[in-house]
Amino acid sequence: MSPDNPPKEEALPAQAVGSAGEQKFGWKHAASLLFAVGVTLLIFIFRDRLQDLDRLAYAGAFLAMLIGNATLLLPVPGLIFVFALGGSLNPLLVGLVAGPGAALGELTGYFAGYGGSAIVDNLDVYQRVKRWMEKYGLAAISVLAAIPNPLFDMAGIVAGTLRIKWWQFLLAAWAGKTVQAIFIAYAGALSLGWVEQLLR
Repeated sequence: MSPDNPPKEEALPAQAVGSAGEQKFGWKHAASLLFAVGVTLLIFIFRDRLQDLDRLAYAGAFLAMLIGNATLLLPVPGLIFVFALGGSLNPLLVGLVAGPGAALGELTGYFAGYGGSAIVDNLDVYQRVKRWMEKYGLAAISVLAAIPNPLFDMAGIVAGTLRIKWWQFLLAAWAGKTVQAIFIAYAGALSLGWVEQLLR
């Protein structure tokens, strides 16, 4: 090939990301971010009214986890309800209904990430979770969802920024959150049995 006609170089992924980034933040992204933040604020404001959910039995477990996981970085203790209900209801069923509620609640983090990651982009924890998800994919989401930890909100944000399909994120979160909820519900059931034995 002549020097006058050098071969065309393929565009670097970073260049593609940069050009896409100029058009990345549109009204859909702004709406996603506002929705996630709005849900978080509403739940945090009315968190004191959540104590009545335990009267709803299995539906209460679903709603407690839906609400508890819909907040971004603000703690609303949904797992406490699962633990308590596991001691009074069938713990397996409590876990099976609480898991989907938790996964649906985590969509607020996903939508916040889809709306843009500029606020958290420079945080070490964001970069760490991003590396895990780029390396392990959906498995990282499921593992982080299964372990009670404060990093899962960040996993939802990263999934949104990486443009993982929302239903793939939802399924991976559902699998992990269901395992977590079943474990917590059985812990509640076993603790109740232990306390009953002590009182005899």
